[in-house]
Amino acid sequence: MEEDESDGRSSFTTTASDTSAADAVTKSTKNRNSTKSNTNPATPIPSPTPPNRKAISYSQPLSNYNPAALGPTPRRSSHRKHSLDDDHSLFYPHYISSPPPSFFPHHPHIPPGHHSHSISGSGGSLTLNTAISEYGGAPGTLPEFTGGGGNTGIFRVPVRAAVHPTRPPALELRPHPLRETQAGSFLRALAAIGNQLWAASESGLRMWNLSDMWGPRAGGVRRGDEDSAPFYETSRTSPVICLAVDQAGGFVWSGHKDGKIRSWKMDAGMAPGSGLEDRSSNGNGCRRTFTEGLSWQAHARDPVLSMVITSYGDIWTGSEGGSIRVWPWDAIVKSLSLTVEETHMSALLVERSFIDLRNQVTVNGICPLPASDIKFMVADKCKSKVWTATGLTFALWDARTRELLKVFSIDGRDETRVEALPPPNHESQPNLEDEMKMKFMAGSVSKKEKSNNFFQRSRNALIGAADAVRRAATKSAFVEDNRRIGAVSVGADGTIWTGFTNGSLVQWDGSGTRLLEVQYHVSSIQCICSFADRLWIGYASGTIQLIDLLGNLMGEWVGHSCPVIAMAIAGSYLFSLAHHGGIRGWHLTSPGPVDDILRNELARRELAYTKMEEIKILAGTWNVGQEKAGPDSLISWLGSAVSDVGLVVVGLQEVEMGAGFLAMSAAKESVGLEGSNNGQWWLDAIGRTLDEGTTFQRVGSRQLAGLLIGSWARMNLRPYIGDVDAAAIATGALGRTIGNKGAVGLRMRVYDRTMCFVNSHFAAHLDAVNKRNADFDFIYRGLSFSRPSVGVQGTQAGATSVQLHRAVHTNGAQSESTGMPELSEADLIVFMGDFNYRLHSITYDEARDMISQRCFDWLRDKDQLRAEMKAGRVFQGMREAQITFPPTYKFQRNVPGLGGYDSGEKKRIPAWCDRILYRDSRSISVADCSLECPVVASITQYDACMDTTESDHKPVRCKFNVEIARPDELVKRQEYWQIIESDERIRSLLQDTCSVPETIVSTNNIILQTKGTTILRITNKSGERIVVYNIICEGVGIVKGDGNVSELSSRGSFGFPTWLEVYPVTGIIQPNQTIEVTIHHEDFYTKEEFIDGTPQNWWCEDTRDKEVVLSVNMTGTNSTDTTTHRISVRHCYSSKELCNDKTDLKGTSGTNQRNLLQRTDINPLEGSKVPDYIPLRML
Repeated sequence: MEEDESDGRSSFTTTASDTSAADAVTKSTKNRNSTKSNTNPATPIPSPTPPNRKAISYSQPLSNYNPAALGPTPRRSSHRKHSLDDDHSLFYPHYISSPPPSFFPHHPHIPPGHHSHSISGSGGSLTLNTAISEYGGAPGTLPEFTGGGGNTGIFRVPVRAAVHPTRPPALELRPHPLRETQAGSFLRALAAIGNQLWAASESGLRMWNLSDMWGPRAGGVRRGDEDSAPFYETSRTSPVICLAVDQAGGFVWSGHKDGKIRSWKMDAGMAPGSGLEDRSSNGNGCRRTFTEGLSWQAHARDPVLSMVITSYGDIWTGSEGGSIRVWPWDAIVKSLSLTVEETHMSALLVERSFIDLRNQVTVNGICPLPASDIKFMVADKCKSKVWTATGLTFALWDARTRELLKVFSIDGRDETRVEALPPPNHESQPNLEDEMKMKFMAGSVSKKEKSNNFFQRSRNALIGAADAVRRAATKSAFVEDNRRIGAVSVGADGTIWTGFTNGSLVQWDGSGTRLLEVQYHVSSIQCICSFADRLWIGYASGTIQLIDLLGNLMGEWVGHSCPVIAMAIAGSYLFSLAHHGGIRGWHLTSPGPVDDILRNELARRELAYTKMEEIKILAGTWNVGQEKAGPDSLISWLGSAVSDVGLVVVGLQEVEMGAGFLAMSAAKESVGLEGSNNGQWWLDAIGRTLDEGTTFQRVGSRQLAGLLIGSWARMNLRPYIGDVDAAAIATGALGRTIGNKGAVGLRMRVYDRTMCFVNSHFAAHLDAVNKRNADFDFIYRGLSFSRPSVGVQGTQAGATSVQLHRAVHTNGAQSESTGMPELSEADLIVFMGDFNYRLHSITYDEARDMISQRCFDWLRDKDQLRAEMKAGRVFQGMREAQITFPPTYKFQRNVPGLGGYDSGEKKRIPAWCDRILYRDSRSISVADCSLECPVVASITQYDACMDTTESDHKPVRCKFNVEIARPDELVKRQEYWQIIESDERIRSLLQDTCSVPETIVSTNNIILQTKGTTILRITNKSGERIVVYNIICEGVGIVKGDGNVSELSSRGSFGFPTWLEVYPVTGIIQPNQTIEVTIHHEDFYTKEEFIDGTPQNWWCEDTRDKEVVLSVNMTGTNSTDTTTHRISVRHCYSSKELCNDKTDLKGTSGTNQRNLLQRTDINPLEGSKVPDYIPLRML
């Protein structure tokens, strides 16, 4: 097979088998044609001659017809071709208006990727795909014509596969749920610990136990979570904004929109007797095993925007207006110790214990902190600092003393200005709606007396409104969001990383000094997640990037189709949360060789997790000419064809016109409003025809001036349709501002596949072919589905406004990763409408003559749209069924039959203005439906309803049979797990890369005097791989008189006691490197008690000897497996005890060394090993 590049299209020389297949199609068609026409099949079949014209004249040729402009007019000869292409010998009998289903043979099977072939014959050249597409089809389907120029550039069919070829294989923990199912329960944040992944939602919290994610769900299933892994859910609460994990206390702390902080016990759903074993359900398939613990009102009515647990166990929270509060661990632990009956008292105790940091740093009414919302908080446990951030500034605090250390801008410059909260009713910007109203009125008044012409009366109003919208949108996009903080995270080496809305990434040291800035993407950074020596960056475009701590890009892939808003690491997986609520897991080794094995194995098992669906779609279009149809017309058009249809999509043109209406419509669009009384009447009338509410339910609608599109789904199909978005774009007068021409569209997910339906109205008049082509190109490139559509409850609400010019920066609203129009990403596109393409090189009388004799194949040769599509200048690669009905334009109103064609003064030539075209997932004419080609459509009915007389156009309808392939996510997860478990190659790779390097510590027993300091050394014995360490305090105990230690009590998140300083707490140890950790006793004798943010009491810290147990946790780079060294640190106030200690200190010298006790065990892995929480048995 050889490819020949010519005119942007490819032709191939066929093999013998290909030629045989084409010959079989040709022979079969000829035999049937010869039977119908009584022609000898042994003799060449000439092109049929049009029937002799009857002796009747409808009128003289049009006076404005210009043959020179359109080229020579070919006269009818005795040997005319009546075929779809001018250069092949097959023809379609002109006297058959609607061929029976048995006329066309089955499609022969062509493997995926097989391109079209050229077949030579005596009559010219015929492509195999064209022959099959136009003259052959499955029983009951119609032949189709395919336009040229398809599958290239922006008209390329989107790539689909069982496993995405350009990103690591993902673990679909929670597949993309339909938006309509998530009302009031959208997920907005993630937190992880061990084998538990927590998600904050608008109605509470969810928790996935990763060891259970391979099994099916128990009990019923909440709509939208049918394919989700099993999860547990808390009781219903106000929306959760932020999360903080306290592994020491076993709590997850949640900050809420109502200003409350709530605690949830992490193991509540795991412990015996907690309700898990009896599988109690909340009715939605989610076992409600969590109960709310300690909770209190943290910020009155203001939301808790950010929250963090410091290295000393205190909880810090941030809210609106720059409010920062500290909740001391001592008060929290007292409240936790109270009984259930004392719950109210425990909440009051915590509520009054807060420390108001903003008030503490305010002196004489002057505050160095900006009065902006505290959106971000991170705890730098390496240096015992806390970073708080607004959109433009940082504040650096000491976590132990709670002192403000530094306030600086995003550029690294120290802030010295003082900001105050704006007055309650202060508005920095004028109201957009008021501004546009003023512009509209001013423009109208200034032009009112000059002319009554429509364009003169409305021009100023439209331009004024458009300018206001563009100015506001441009200011929001470029000024407000161009350089704001979007995410903050702490690296394992103690550096702070901040991501900005312009895509840049900045690294800071622990003191707030700017170190470096890198930028690898133009989209806004939404989240950052760090682990070991790497960072993952989530962008608004859906892209995920992997960089090292030096800022070098290590990997990049498109993780989701929408913004990545949160990430967390659990069980050796990075989990990413998309804005639509889907959660995917990526192994920490990704991208790497494990991905290649997984991808190949999952692709090989494709059939095991492929589900097939089949639906029928009815699309209808009608230019109603500002009229309203009667019930009989609607039943004839739609009601008579929906008995077996699951989805109905209707496009109307000229629902309402007129200068005043168009001007008002354009003004309403500029502020996001739409709809009209006539539009609502049509939606209601169609709904009554379809028995809306009982048989069908409205899915969505959109109106732009006279253009209206609506969609209805059968009740049993409605649960599988969602994510309905609407769009509109004007191509009319005043520089594509007026909506008298343009398009409206609906985009929806049907069985997890994206389908777009577009209702268009192109430029009129016979000679405006290029303008119509340009209208299509403008619509295809510019149509943007920006807002949810009006649903069944909607009436005239603004689904979306006409989008601004695409040059306006939208921070991820467009497909930035590919630069492709939104329509090009759909699996199925259906264009319908009044395209206004006419019949060329033909007179009015000739057209009427051919129509009366039903010579539609001859008329098709005069069709402008078919000629433009064949040349690849419009509707590139789209398909249309064979037209077997009379032209639908132009008719006299209320005149039945074909005699109703326009016979007035203008005598417009009849034309097929009203059309329906489509493009599915096939890159060739014939392909089986599979996960690689997930949507395959065929047309079973394409006709016009000639009995309607309300408009000068006839309505057209087209019925599609659509096959859909989609993955069964539960089965796919199980296949994923089986591959991980059983494949020896993966097991070997994970064993080599995921183990923790061997390490040793210099001692496991330390004694400290007051203000004493000692050095702990940690050595990485591996010569090849790095190791990450993290030191925590497991607990503090009191040394009794007999030398024994009381039961250890831990602080929040394994925080340190205030008298102990450890530096650095975390870090990275290079191969064969030894690092030193300083352990210091701080003289901290006094404590303060705060009531309502004001210090009230002071007392001396007890001077009893204490002992703490430090855990040095060691982690590798590709797994959450951990090894632990435990170190006892005893603080002695009495030097006598130290002097009388019988421990042998031989070989030690110096102040620091004499505080070390001799190691009782030199095993380099002394302590415990914490395994990977996802049960990968090979590790």
